[in-house]
Amino acid sequence: MSDQNMIKDSDKKNKVCGCCTPKADKIPQKMSVAPKRVLPIVFLPGIMGSSLRMSAARQAELKKSNNIAWKPDSGFDALKMVNATPAQRQLQLDPDTTEVDIYDPHTNPTGDPKETADGRHNLGFINVELNVGIDTPLLKSDPKKSKEVKARERGWGEVYFSSYRSILEICEEALNQYWTTGPWVSAIIGREPKIWGASPEFMLPILTEQQHKKAVAGCWFPVHAMGYNWLKSNAQSAKVIASRISALICKYQNEGYQCEKIIVVTHSMGGLVARALIHPDIGGMKDEILGIVHGVMPAAGAPAAYKRMRCGFEEAYGGIHPAPKVLGNYGAEVTAVLANAPGGLELLPSKAYGNEWLVIAQGDKSLLKLPQKGNPYSEIYKLPDKWYGLLREEWINPARLEGRGFSKTCELLDLAENFHDTIRDSYHPLSYAHYGADSSRPSWEKVVWNLEKNQKTDGWQNFHIILDSGKGRLQIFKSETAPNIDIGFSIDGVESAQLTPHGAVDVSLGPSNGPGDQTVPMRSADAQLFSKKFAGIFRQIGYEHQGSYDDKNAVRSTLYSLSKIISTMRWSDDT
Repeated sequence: MSDQNMIKDSDKKNKVCGCCTPKADKIPQKMSVAPKRVLPIVFLPGIMGSSLRMSAARQAELKKSNNIAWKPDSGFDALKMVNATPAQRQLQLDPDTTEVDIYDPHTNPTGDPKETADGRHNLGFINVELNVGIDTPLLKSDPKKSKEVKARERGWGEVYFSSYRSILEICEEALNQYWTTGPWVSAIIGREPKIWGASPEFMLPILTEQQHKKAVAGCWFPVHAMGYNWLKSNAQSAKVIASRISALICKYQNEGYQCEKIIVVTHSMGGLVARALIHPDIGGMKDEILGIVHGVMPAAGAPAAYKRMRCGFEEAYGGIHPAPKVLGNYGAEVTAVLANAPGGLELLPSKAYGNEWLVIAQGDKSLLKLPQKGNPYSEIYKLPDKWYGLLREEWINPARLEGRGFSKTCELLDLAENFHDTIRDSYHPLSYAHYGADSSRPSWEKVVWNLEKNQKTDGWQNFHIILDSGKGRLQIFKSETAPNIDIGFSIDGVESAQLTPHGAVDVSLGPSNGPGDQTVPMRSADAQLFSKKFAGIFRQIGYEHQGSYDDKNAVRSTLYSLSKIISTMRWSDDT
């Protein structure tokens, strides 16, 4: 007959009641004890990958029923912006009046008395639920909380969940089942990393099942997401994230877990935040971060940022991505937001991108290539009265906000230059990266303005814009005042013919070019490779920038990188 044994805590209160084997049974017994070590995975999204809410004053000014400034999973809110004016976009996406829409069920900061934080952050509102297979001990429903509520507390609802859901769930499931490999881990065991695009310079070894199980045994890896205000400077975001990471480590320690470090996984702009996060003069978190996995980071910036401020966002496949609807399909719409947003300006090509990425051409002849002296800030971005410069002054401040305008944006560009210079060589010593190197996905490696080849262009450098479609078609003229132009109209009033005045020059934007992921060119991402500071790099094909983590090779290279990083963890009480 078995003996009943009561286990009690230090206060002599019953904790659990169980049965022991009979005393006569001398066979050694095994007992499984759940790990008390925790190594959190913190995911940092890309630009527009974090939900934002606006101040009460701005909500009232815009006469909105709630305080949503940007919620990427809400197609309804994105549709409201389709016909928004540049001024409305500037007011709604103002870095000075927005903050991350963090889950807070206690104060319910939704700006709508009828809406709770649980309703706002409900992961089921896009018709999905956490997979049944996601049943890890730290993300498991219990009598007090459902696993969906726990996921909201992890920040899963403050980021672009429908885009990042797969990588969050896969990491949670794959890393927290150390007793088995599962389908995702099985896909990286015993496989050559070159299958997922591993650069041969690193000679990455095959990962064995024994190596992986040894790495993840005895520890939990709870996956958290931390949004940030992508309108603000990435340096400021890094400081906020640093504070949240410190609080996260303390949280697990207070719950009785041994938690000493975290691992960071990034997407796009989140990589810039992570590089600032480890910099001693910004986030100062290098010692608290075991390693970083960068995904599709614009390491040296992206000319697509220039293109979009001048010519608007291009539509994604199928026209369903919300970014073009919110930031705008026209240059005036995008400039109204990004010219006032330090974070957006920090996506422009830095000095590290190199020279000659902005090209003025006529026919087969290149008339000008910029920058020439390695400084795009003075040679392109802050140029006044140049039709090929970054800024159209009349587009910057349509809302007429005090203190905004060309001079203020130039100040923000000075800050962007300083930020770029500061983080230029800032990479964690244990970093891995994957990014697009797909020649079938042109990525604005260069931006080319084409002057009509049959028109006289003497003095074109000093011509002025007299007509701008905002989508890549211009007319430039030697004076700021255009001569009378006759325009033909069809019977329904739609403009049918635009006559070029004598002496004016037609200019059009050339097509996107250069391998990448349709947003970040390989030329920029390769700055990680050339830095010689990475443990491994994967150059990949087959995916578009925002959807990169839906690609199986991007996921597999991420899991491989995480396993290698985890294997280096040395705990303070290790003997």
